Amino acid sequence: MTTPKSSAVFTPEKTFNAYTTEQGATYAKARPDYHPNLYKRIIDHHVSTGGRLNTLVDVGCGPGTATRILAPHFQTAIGLDPSEGMITAARELGGVSADGKPIRFECSSAEDLGRSTSTGCDKNGTSDTTTSVIPDGTADLITAATAAHWFDMSRFWARAAQLLPPGGTIALWTGRRMQVHPSVPNAAAMEAKMEEIMDRELKPFMEPGNIVAHELYANLPLPWTIEPNPAPELDRDSYVRKEWGTPGHEDAEAEGEEFYMGGQQEVGLDVFETALGTASPVTRWREANPQKVGTEEDVVRVMRREIERLLHEAGIPVGKEVVRGRVSGVLMMVKKRV
Repeated sequence: MTTPKSSAVFTPEKTFNAYTTEQGATYAKARPDYHPNLYKRIIDHHVSTGGRLNTLVDVGCGPGTATRILAPHFQTAIGLDPSEGMITAARELGGVSADGKPIRFECSSAEDLGRSTSTGCDKNGTSDTTTSVIPDGTADLITAATAAHWFDMSRFWARAAQLLPPGGTIALWTGRRMQVHPSVPNAAAMEAKMEEIMDRELKPFMEPGNIVAHELYANLPLPWTIEPNPAPELDRDSYVRKEWGTPGHEDAEAEGEEFYMGGQQEVGLDVFETALGTASPVTRWREANPQKVGTEEDVVRVMRREIERLLHEAGIPVGKEVVRGRVSGVLMMVKKRV
């Protein structure tokens, strides 16, 4: 099958870049971690295809959720993010690599990828220094968890290829918005109502990156879909793509192959409201509607009230409202030629 060429359109991400330390800490608590099987698949693939376990570089690391899980497999672990608030939160949460050495969290954009860093970041995630955190050819595994849809992929691929040694691996993954599981009473009505509210309230605050993530990176520019190819050193034949929870794909519902921790998550509505509040379109909606934040007119509160109403209609008692979610995700990996 012929792969369509991509124009690699890039829209800079501004919402998470402007996060404060407090917002970064809230993000870390509210967002679910990924399932151990996802991390295992990445490490197993990396090692079985000749990858070394010296240095991990986690890009767009946020508060360091994925960095901390992967770090114990490597002698050195580095987390990079353009947001000073996220990096401060990551440093406060800490984490260690295989030999007990602290993870190094630094401010850097995905496009610079550690080329220049400082103790703080400007609004673009860059600094006025020229210190290189990662020598070329030494980043054995480069990861990006739910972040690559905000990257200028042409520049990212080129810089990542510089940092990888032969046999090194790049792993990118993301998940789609949690959908209500069909086993939940009134599930179809809940999904329809949430879609209605999102179309009416949040669609104007959706950025191109949100769409790319929702489509599970089906249109994320790959090196060989960009003209000219920014990273011919990356081996197209090594490219693998794995999906979870999407109809028609292998083991979509199989136990042990969940994408997020807990698989079909069952959460109370307080947790639901907090987690949804970390979505970037919600953050932008709240910035545009500050007078409604925290009130019954808050977009997330409106969703919650509709879910409560539909659960009550189905006979769920007040105080017993929970939602079980169905999630889907994608993992993409590619290696540098040996």
